[in-house]
Amino acid sequence: MNVNALSTLERVTDIRQRKILHRVIDKNTTVTLHDQDPLENDMVLNMGPQHPATHGVLRVLLRLDGETVAACVPELGYLHRGFEKLGENITYHEFLPHTDRLDYLSPMSNNVAYAQAAEKAAGIEIPPRAKWIRMMISELARISSHLMAMGATAMDVGAITMLLWTFREREKLYDVFTKICGARFTTSYTRIGGVANDFTPDIIPMIRKFLDEFPKHLKDFEGLVNRNRIFMDRLRGIGYYGAEDCVALGLTGPVLRGAGLAHDLRIDEPYLLYEDVDFDVITYTEGDAYARYMVRIDEMKESLKIVRQLLEKIPEGPFIANDAQHVLPEKQEIYTKMEELIQDFMLINFGTMPEPGEIYSAIESPKGELGFYICSIGEGYAWRMKIRAPSFCNLQALAPMCEGEMVADVVAIIGAIDPVMGEADK
Repeated sequence: MNVNALSTLERVTDIRQRKILHRVIDKNTTVTLHDQDPLENDMVLNMGPQHPATHGVLRVLLRLDGETVAACVPELGYLHRGFEKLGENITYHEFLPHTDRLDYLSPMSNNVAYAQAAEKAAGIEIPPRAKWIRMMISELARISSHLMAMGATAMDVGAITMLLWTFREREKLYDVFTKICGARFTTSYTRIGGVANDFTPDIIPMIRKFLDEFPKHLKDFEGLVNRNRIFMDRLRGIGYYGAEDCVALGLTGPVLRGAGLAHDLRIDEPYLLYEDVDFDVITYTEGDAYARYMVRIDEMKESLKIVRQLLEKIPEGPFIANDAQHVLPEKQEIYTKMEELIQDFMLINFGTMPEPGEIYSAIESPKGELGFYICSIGEGYAWRMKIRAPSFCNLQALAPMCEGEMVADVVAIIGAIDPVMGEADK
């Protein structure tokens, strides 16, 4: 480390910032900017953690040469969640509401991912109607999440109207979620073994109405910005990251598919009823912020296609498995039958007890591969739990995407990655 770099380091008083800056300096001491020593005429800038464009409490430490990003270090950990340790100290049933708070823009699909992992650990097979309902809510959650990404990305580069329009459509989906489970945001709808309650007769017409109206609104959204010169210039060619680099870092979801690799767990490792529906895996080869934006737009259209097919294949039957050893009985049975009352008491107090072993289960969430690793020693809670959160993994690419870009492009790159810090600080 040269003298100029050390003198700059000494001027940084914050201990956390000094530790990060050490890494930035070590990484770039061999690089010369405009034939001058590194950091001699550069500026170290904090973006976040309290910043409206970092999509949560994300801190990004930037070293700038003028307005060009010479080095970038994203720092996570300001949310202090500790979900994985929580999962090791409460029962499988008790942990389910915590999954709402991971990617809080798609709590419905988070619930599905965790319940599916717990069922795999306990060897529970859920009824066909429960699979149908889970697929339905997962695809509606995908549309809701991508609408938020679409509006936020546009707002990050100056198109505020888009955010208001996308929120209007998300409100319609929240009305559907409220009708399904009584909650808009923290739904906790899925249960180990199925779902909390069946669809009421008025839910299907609400979904059909949304399906009929939404394509026109989506076309209006695209017409507003997709051919706008400023919007295109702010995203095209910005934050490039190739397919091989994405694979090397374990990136998934629209970030990976925007680089041209058609990886989607709904196709590659089918779960629920995805083998029975027809849809396309959307890919773009440009690998830039605009490609990731367009992947999400087209994926909303594919989700509409999936939901329409599901509405034509509504199976009858129970919405939750009848497995007294692992699945909470229905309230009516608890109130009228002694055996179910005893079983409910045991599950609430001691939890579902899978056989000793370890499992990994994942779904294709709106942001990528959301997976749960559970290690059981035969008790009512996980001995070890690890969450493979796509936002956490995808943020690995923020530094290489930003380096060499303008400081204003950092905002657009973060929006195109579409992280949610609830699952990054897991």
